[in-house]
Amino acid sequence: MSRQTKKDDAIMNEDITAKEVRCMNDDGTNYGIIPTRDALKMAEDDGLDLVLIAPDAQPPVAKIMDYGKFKYQQEKKKKEAKKKQKVIVVKEIKLSVKIADNDINYKVKHAREFLEAGNHVKFRVFLKGREMAHPESGVEVLEKVWPMVEDIAVMDKAPKLEGRYVNMMALPKKEEKKN
Repeated sequence: MSRQTKKDDAIMNEDITAKEVRCMNDDGTNYGIIPTRDALKMAEDDGLDLVLIAPDAQPPVAKIMDYGKFKYQQEKKKKEAKKKQKVIVVKEIKLSVKIADNDINYKVKHAREFLEAGNHVKFRVFLKGREMAHPESGVEVLEKVWPMVEDIAVMDKAPKLEGRYVNMMALPKKEEKKN
């Protein structure tokens, strides 16, 4: 049982400065508003910690619990949540207005591989110099690319001018579950 404030800023035991606290037990028993020293005595008798869970409330809310066990369970929950997270990877395919057809085919081949692997693909056409005066030429390049990937992708963002780039986002199609 530790008696000082943890680095995650939990105020506990002798560090609680309030004169009285709304106290409850780990099992849900509510003791009501009692003097802090009485709550500390109850926690000590049970071999547990008195932890402030709502320090800004009037009066502050404290809970009698095994802080080490509580921290362990929270860390365990965090790890479980992290395991269930799906990381979204966005691959970027850079094109230009004056790109040749065979170069488009080569880049689309890579984009298809990325989409089949479940990654998101961002197609970007960079507009150089005077090409900025005609951003629709960048949109035309992306409209030429789209039919080549539409069988395995869903267009998330239509071609749109953003700064010097015309961007289009493609997401992999969701596979229907076979019964």
